[in-house]
Amino acid sequence: MSHFEATNRYIKKAAGVLELSQRIEDHLIAPEREVAVQVSTTLDNGQVATYRGFRVQHKNVRGPFKGGLRYHPTVDMDDARTLASLMTWKTAVLDVPYGGGKGGIDCDPGDLSEGEQERLTRKFIQKIHEIIGPQTDIPAPDVNTGPQVMAWIMDEYAKFHGFAPAVVTGKPVHLSGSLGRDAATGRGVSIATREYFRRLGEELAGKRFVVQGFGNVGAHLARLFHEAGARVVGVADGSGALRDDRGLDVPALIAHRAEHGTVKGFAADELARDEILYLPCDVLVPAALGNVITADNAGDIRAGLIVEAANAPVTPEAHDHLEGRGVHVLPDILANAGGVTVSYFEWVQNIQQFRWTEEQVNAQLEDMMQRACGKVFDIAKERDVDFRTAAFIVGLGRVAQAMVTRGIQ
Repeated sequence: MSHFEATNRYIKKAAGVLELSQRIEDHLIAPEREVAVQVSTTLDNGQVATYRGFRVQHKNVRGPFKGGLRYHPTVDMDDARTLASLMTWKTAVLDVPYGGGKGGIDCDPGDLSEGEQERLTRKFIQKIHEIIGPQTDIPAPDVNTGPQVMAWIMDEYAKFHGFAPAVVTGKPVHLSGSLGRDAATGRGVSIATREYFRRLGEELAGKRFVVQGFGNVGAHLARLFHEAGARVVGVADGSGALRDDRGLDVPALIAHRAEHGTVKGFAADELARDEILYLPCDVLVPAALGNVITADNAGDIRAGLIVEAANAPVTPEAHDHLEGRGVHVLPDILANAGGVTVSYFEWVQNIQQFRWTEEQVNAQLEDMMQRACGKVFDIAKERDVDFRTAAFIVGLGRVAQAMVTRGIQ
């Protein structure tokens, strides 16, 4: 089963609950546009390297396409197609006026100098600048991209279309970026997790958390969990994993990783990287890449709740197995939507040319995440379905309504 087929399995299930016609279902699944380009650039040694770049635009009936660009060797059309679809539903669940887009380049930034990354980025934008724009398609950071890459995109786009900071989000704050954007995805995850326990009459304080992935998202949400009084008993990054059943000193760990570029060497028990998934805990948060929890290892998971900070970290088969065991999953299209929500705030600020304070950004994010969680949790209870199905019901319902109202061509 391809990644796109796995996503469509969720769509079909929710469409069945909503009793949507086959015609509407087919429209909801199919992307509007898929673009693949060859991107050739000169390396520092004078050789020419060629990579493949992708951009998939899924649905825009509720607003411009929106979604990240990732630089990773696994990027391909199926990957972009899947993540673009998920962005359509994520923005609809949060009721943000966007559609879904996604893309990237099949490169390993670790093998490229900063200059090589810049030239590659600019070449890519030269290939796709005609299909992106503030009212058309708005890229954002994703795996292995960040504010600097967004700044290059903004600058390259301006060469063709003039000054237009709203063409991308996740930019440096001093270059029309938004305060609060850096921590937004992690903050959204923490809000969704808190709201889940609040419905049970419980708090985050005292809960045991394991965070798989300690990049921007994982580090921020670990800090927020720690500040809420939870115990972060395990973390992992690409180099290895750490365990401390008493709770890791998260601020010290963040400082250690900033200095050394790895969690290894910190004062805690070291584990093999993949063992982090199997630690006993109240909450497991996959915050790295997709498809890390599969049918093969779902039976070894010892968490009470899984919160998807990464995109599609749990396969459909694993999801069914976990829910069958009573291990609930807060899905990515709800839990990690803080990033696109604050990207929306950045876009609004760029269009208005008016900056919000960080307190305003965080307050608006809190409000939108609370409302989205409440809607999904209510649907799950009313329809007697799992949280993922409930989230897709919310997202599909809003997109289908917009599509029908506008008129299907």
